[in-house]
Amino acid sequence: MLSLILRRLVQAIPLLLGVVVLNFTLIQMVPGTFLDVMTAEQQVTDPAMIERLRVTYGMDQPPAMQLLKYIGSVARLDLGYSYRHNLPVIDVLLAHLPATLLLMLAALVIAVLVGSAAGIVSALKVNTWWDTAVSVLAVLCFAAPSFWLGIMLIILFCVKLGWFPVGGMVTIGLDDGFWSQALDIAHHLVLPALTLGLFYSANYARVMRASMLEVSRMDHVRTAHAKGLKRHTVVLHHMARNALLPVVTLFGLQLGAVLRGSIVVEAVFSWPGIGAVLFDSVMSRNYPVVLGILVLSSLVVILANIAVDLLYTRLDPRIKGH
Repeated sequence: MLSLILRRLVQAIPLLLGVVVLNFTLIQMVPGTFLDVMTAEQQVTDPAMIERLRVTYGMDQPPAMQLLKYIGSVARLDLGYSYRHNLPVIDVLLAHLPATLLLMLAALVIAVLVGSAAGIVSALKVNTWWDTAVSVLAVLCFAAPSFWLGIMLIILFCVKLGWFPVGGMVTIGLDDGFWSQALDIAHHLVLPALTLGLFYSANYARVMRASMLEVSRMDHVRTAHAKGLKRHTVVLHHMARNALLPVVTLFGLQLGAVLRGSIVVEAVFSWPGIGAVLFDSVMSRNYPVVLGILVLSSLVVILANIAVDLLYTRLDPRIKGH
C-alpha cells in the first residue's frame, strides 16, 4: 500500500509540472494585464508608478524567466500575491476552498448513492417500467443544465415552499454554537448539492446498470443462487461489490468535471467558494489567483485519484501492486 502511494506521488510530479507550464503559457497568450485594468479603473494613472509595478511583479522579464520563477515559487508552496485582495494567493484560496470542497463532496455522495441505487434497481427490474423510469429520469437529469435545475429548485423549494434559504452558506448573525452552525450550513447545502449531484448521478446510474447486468451472468453469482442464498445477500455481497469497480473508475474521472460544475452552481446559489473568486480574478486580470486556482484544483484531483486507486485495492485485491 505504501509503495503504491509513493509511486503515484512520484508520477504526479511531472503531471503537476505540465499543468503549471500549460496554464502559464495559455495565460501569457491572453491580451491585457492587471495594470491595464487598474489604469482603466483610474486606480493608477502615473506612468512611473505603472512601470514600477511592472518591475515589482516581474512583468518586465521574459516569459521564460517568469515561468521558471513561478515553478520555483510553486515548489516552495508560494503561489504568488493577489493585488486585488492584498493577500498571498494561498491565503485567498484557503479561505474559499473549504466551501467548494464541501459542495463537491456532498454532490459526489449524492451522485454515487442515487446513481448506484437507481442502477441496481434498473438492472434487477430490467425491461420493466422500473427500468424505463430510471432511464427517463437519468436522461432528464443529464440533459438539464445545472444552472437551470438550480433556478427551478430555488423557485420551488425557496420561493414557493420556503423550505430552504435562497443562497449563501450560513445565516447572517447566527452564533448558537458548533452544532447549530453545522446544521445551518447543511440546510444551506441541500439545494446546491442536489443540483450538482443529480446531474452526475445519471452517469452513475447507466454505468451501474450495465455493470450489474454483466456481473449477474458470472459463474460465482449463479453458484450463489444455486447454494440457496437469499436474493438480497447475492445482490449486495456478490453482485454490487464487483459492479462498483466501473463506478469507482468513473468517480475518479469525474472529479475534475464536478469541480468545474461547482463553479456554475456556486454562482446560482451565491455559495462562497472559489467560483466567485475565479470569475472576479479573470475579469480583473488577477492572473496569480487564476493560476493558483488551476494548480490547487489539479492537486486536489491528483490526490483524489490516488485515493481512488487505494479504494480499488480494497474492492479488488487482484490489482494490488499494479
